[in-house]
Amino acid sequence: MAILDLDAVRLELPGYAEPLKELVKSLDIENKKHRVQELEMLMQEPGFWDDTEKAQKLMQEANSKKADIEVCERLEKQYEDFPDLISMAEEEGDDDMAADVRAEYEEFKEEFEATRLKTMLSGEYDRDNATLTLNSGAGGTESCDWASMLYRMYTRWAEKKGFSVEVLDYQEGDEAGIKSAAIQINGENAYGYLKSEHGVHRLVRISPFNAQGKRQTSFVGVEVMPVLDDEVGDIEVKDEDIRVDTYRSSGAGGQHINKTSSAIRITHFPTGIVVTCQNERSQHMNKDKAMQMLKSKLKFLQEQENAAKAEGIRGEVMENGWGSQIRNYVLQPYTMVKDTRTGCEVAQADAVLDGKLDPFIDAYLRWLNTEK
Repeated sequence: MAILDLDAVRLELPGYAEPLKELVKSLDIENKKHRVQELEMLMQEPGFWDDTEKAQKLMQEANSKKADIEVCERLEKQYEDFPDLISMAEEEGDDDMAADVRAEYEEFKEEFEATRLKTMLSGEYDRDNATLTLNSGAGGTESCDWASMLYRMYTRWAEKKGFSVEVLDYQEGDEAGIKSAAIQINGENAYGYLKSEHGVHRLVRISPFNAQGKRQTSFVGVEVMPVLDDEVGDIEVKDEDIRVDTYRSSGAGGQHINKTSSAIRITHFPTGIVVTCQNERSQHMNKDKAMQMLKSKLKFLQEQENAAKAEGIRGEVMENGWGSQIRNYVLQPYTMVKDTRTGCEVAQADAVLDGKLDPFIDAYLRWLNTEK
């Protein structure tokens, strides 16, 4: 069986010749190699670390470019090696060797697709970290439970990507699940990937909270914004434009959770933006973080030429109910997840809810580039 699998590899492999060349061209690998050489020379100069912040940014730039170079070189080498590996496995008649070649080919395809996906992330904020806010909508307790399922889905996706997750706010439901939650996902291109998730998500299933076992439909609104911590120095927030509320933290956390009113909610009247933070260890620290989040959102909106453009990037704030969903998750009577914008459809709903979002992210970026 493994040897037969190699026939499929031999037939598929030539189809990657041109796409691989285009990938190297899209990532501008030759210019990146020259830039890495320049940066490495700079790093050897005396006084390079005198300006720590600048030095760290240059180090990050060098590491990012090196990563792109390494992945392209690895893909090119694998592509060149496959014909010899296939011939060797077939000559030896070794099923174990053939299985290894097949496994390496699957890894090659997966890495190629992940790298190709990065080439579509060319937006101004795509490389930034992201804040993701969940708000349960129509559906009561069922909707709160749906919010907790989405919360797990996004944290699982982030873990698989090697991204870190910082819980900013977590409000438990009255009976189960989450009323609302905000997390910051830190990693290269986090916002570029997650901007596909902004909108209303609809779930259809037999409710565990319904004694009659009837199908229930529930909705959760997801807002995704880039984190612009380093660019908000010029944003002024007037005291009269905001209301600062304190409340008790909830959910899993440190020993201060639910004991003191250390959580902060800031409402910005001119824009209607509301930010919350409860993860820091003091009210003062939570207020500083919340203010930074507010300024980041204001900066994001301010940099658009007009309100229409801002709405187009931030995403229209829609009611969490019928007719406004961007994606449907159906668990009964069949399983399917379908994106209403791109038509992307996945039958393995459990895998999606366990963090397998890349098919939807890929389809959205393709759709977005086509729209542009």
